[in-house]
Amino acid sequence: MNLSEFRISRRPLAVAAVLVGMVSLAIGAHAALNMRSLDAALSVASEQAGPAAKNKPSRVALVIGNGHYPDANAPLTQPINDARALTSALRRDGFDVDVIEDATKDDMDRAIGRLKAKLRPDSVVMLFFGGYGVQVGRESYMIPVDAAIWKESDVRRDGMSIEAVLDAMKEQGACAKLVVVDASRRNPYERRFRTFSHGLAPITAPDNALILTSATPGQVADDSNGQHSVLMSELLANLNSLNAGESNKALADRAAAAEAVFNKTRIAISRASDGAQVPSVSSSLLEDVRFGVTAADAGG
Repeated sequence: MNLSEFRISRRPLAVAAVLVGMVSLAIGAHAALNMRSLDAALSVASEQAGPAAKNKPSRVALVIGNGHYPDANAPLTQPINDARALTSALRRDGFDVDVIEDATKDDMDRAIGRLKAKLRPDSVVMLFFGGYGVQVGRESYMIPVDAAIWKESDVRRDGMSIEAVLDAMKEQGACAKLVVVDASRRNPYERRFRTFSHGLAPITAPDNALILTSATPGQVADDSNGQHSVLMSELLANLNSLNAGESNKALADRAAAAEAVFNKTRIAISRASDGAQVPSVSSSLLEDVRFGVTAADAGG
């Protein structure tokens, strides 16, 4: 066989290499052009969405429902139901909600840490606690399910001070602080205490705070037989009516000041119970905090 028949000319090979190189360059240039176009589009979208995102206040909430206390005569069924229902209502209202059930002291400490990390100077922050609350030394404490309480000092050790949580919100610079405490139940540890404590103590509110408790300080609210507590039933009714979105209502009619919502809840419960249960509302709000859909939320 003549090997010269299989020789390949160097010139066609070089031409082929040049053509391959040109095609590769063209593909690379086209890809780079597409990336630049995509970056430009993303930049424009970011500039358009940025101001709205930056100007929209953040709404964050911590919802705690504690029902299974080893020292109680029976589990509390309502706090967990209340926590789940309130979480749904707040999420519809634009809140970033962290919900925990049957929280231990460590669970509550970690949840407060997560809450603090989310807060900004423009944040509206809300705390809900349902379960047992105990007052010691004129201060009210939320009780975790693993609390080992035999004397008053154990409450300070194992409980979570409501005022301390409010102070943490203030330190993080939250612009408005909303608190709902449904824990004015009979103290399950009171037989172990030397002194008698009944209900919750008055909660001192920092600036720009709104606090709703299920009973006036020093009073006990008995649980109803319903799925939700009396306080939560009325509060949910008010919140859900704002989010109903009836087409024949103006947007402004589907939003309401938080203080008005809390006061409507207080009045409804007081009337329904003939004054036997009167929730407490205390406010130091310096600005209007609203629940429900507003024209600004809808882009109007």
